[in-house]
Amino acid sequence: MTSPVFRFAPSSNGALHLGHAYSALLNFAMARAAGGRFLLRIEDIDVTRCTPELEQAIYRDLAWLGLEWEEPVRRQSEHFDDYAQALERLVDAEIVYPSFMSRGEARVYVAEAEADGSAWPRDPDGAPLFPPVDRQRSEAERRRRMEAGDPFAWRLDMKAAATHVGQPLFWEESGAGPDGETGRVSAHPELWGDVVIARKEMPASYHLAVVVDDALQDITHVVRGRDLFHATAVHRLLQELLGLPVPAYHHHALALDDDGRKLSKSRGDTGIAALRAAGASPGDILRMVGLDQAVQYQF
Repeated sequence: MTSPVFRFAPSSNGALHLGHAYSALLNFAMARAAGGRFLLRIEDIDVTRCTPELEQAIYRDLAWLGLEWEEPVRRQSEHFDDYAQALERLVDAEIVYPSFMSRGEARVYVAEAEADGSAWPRDPDGAPLFPPVDRQRSEAERRRRMEAGDPFAWRLDMKAAATHVGQPLFWEESGAGPDGETGRVSAHPELWGDVVIARKEMPASYHLAVVVDDALQDITHVVRGRDLFHATAVHRLLQELLGLPVPAYHHHALALDDDGRKLSKSRGDTGIAALRAAGASPGDILRMVGLDQAVQYQF
């Protein structure tokens, strides 16, 4: 029987905070409880924001917390070919299309559409769905603009992808969604509209990179924050389109600040290094995130 494989996958674009510590420690504890393996992955596909210095800080913080992981660590920046191959398969299947509309142009389009009081559809995170302009362009116009060097992103044609799959999608959830969803959860990727799969400056979006990485690392259990619960629907669709294995999922509650907001790197919230410098011990961190008691997890 294959051993369960868990992973913690931070981005090296900022310092780890208490929310990251909770997720890393929970993955580590669940891996041990299941007699499985614990892997570390550095999500540094955004080479403009991720730095070696921040990556080394992640290693220091996790080691100080007492975590141990297998070597070598998978770094996304070293595996662009893996994402390019996955993207090529989607292009060949004609379920992605080049999207030339910028974010600013999309905002203007939506604002004009809502000017008469009609509500534009939103995704589960509350962002407006991307306008259908690029999906409706002719092949000739797409080729002309690509040959002219116009910047574009690859977007998933959600309707074409659903037709290609041709069956309802599900995942097994041992945690809980925002509304308490657990057990066998129905996936509804169409709620996200035509999501970005890759950009000119980035070989894969989070959605594409995470499913490719999890498959290549033989991840059997994905344990991550509840803010990614609904995004799992997109991941299930991509797994089906690419013929990738489906891990079990466990979405945990988020660590929040005193105002009830999710902790954020951008605000410098509760950094592990800062807490360590202030005299906190690893045991203090465990108590702060509520993992100081031995727990058992069942899948």
